[in-house]
Amino acid sequence: MDVFLGIPRGFCAGVVRAINIVELALDRYPHPVYVKHQIVHNPYVVQSLESKGARTVEDVDDIPEGATVVFSAHGSPPEDFEKAQRRGLHVIDATCPLVTKVHNEARRYSNDGRKLILVGHHGHQEVRGTMGQTSMHLMDDRDLSSPPGWEDDTPVAVLTQTTLSVDDTSKSISEITGRFSDVVVRNDLCYATTNRQEAVKQLSQITDLILVIGAENSSNCNRLREVAEANGVRAYLINGPDEMDSRWFDGVEKVGITSGASTPEDMVLAVIDALAPDTVSTIDGVDEDVSFVLPRELRD
Repeated sequence: MDVFLGIPRGFCAGVVRAINIVELALDRYPHPVYVKHQIVHNPYVVQSLESKGARTVEDVDDIPEGATVVFSAHGSPPEDFEKAQRRGLHVIDATCPLVTKVHNEARRYSNDGRKLILVGHHGHQEVRGTMGQTSMHLMDDRDLSSPPGWEDDTPVAVLTQTTLSVDDTSKSISEITGRFSDVVVRNDLCYATTNRQEAVKQLSQITDLILVIGAENSSNCNRLREVAEANGVRAYLINGPDEMDSRWFDGVEKVGITSGASTPEDMVLAVIDALAPDTVSTIDGVDEDVSFVLPRELRD
């Protein structure tokens, strides 16, 4: 068996920043340091930080008054910041800057008098945070939802969740621009989402099966699996080697491996070790050279 590794894969700049924020907060503030929602969608990352003194909660009201809390990389609605202020919490915002950009766009276009359509997945933490910024209509490709029944000449702005399928998002945007005559499109898919999906498309050309390493609740990981399947290759989303089924590999000679933007590289290496391939090679891909500054209170 031969293994081909996708490039790029693994942590994006927003995830690196969010993890660094929690680790610095643990160094500087009394324990426990609370994290509202999983800091990133990966259980190994969450468990590692919790072993150092972090405590993950889903509701700001569950955090003791006066404590330190880090808001997750996915972004939070204004009401969570308001709750935190009422409870006297020390908030450190780990929202990915690319998600913050979407929040700013939402408020800007709403103030300009445009009605907003968000292309995204209902219930995802990032969507909750974005929809909390102002009034907007959610269009979810998974339930075949359609553009709202506004007048054809309604001024519209289209925003997107950052971790969607590139191809599915393009279809949704085309449907919206075909429905309304005055549309501003802000395709907010992040660089990491786009690059990793392109790498999967390349892997699909040369492999018999693709393993996506990452968490079941990770949007970008699920999209990678779907992209592989859309390109005609069997694909499985697994957290690690213990979730593999040996029957998957019957008759398989070439296996592609990639990982989502919140997956530690250690998990990729563990899967490779478990497969014990004859060869391991990497495909050509984008060299990501992106970094984000820390929040002001954590800069030295």
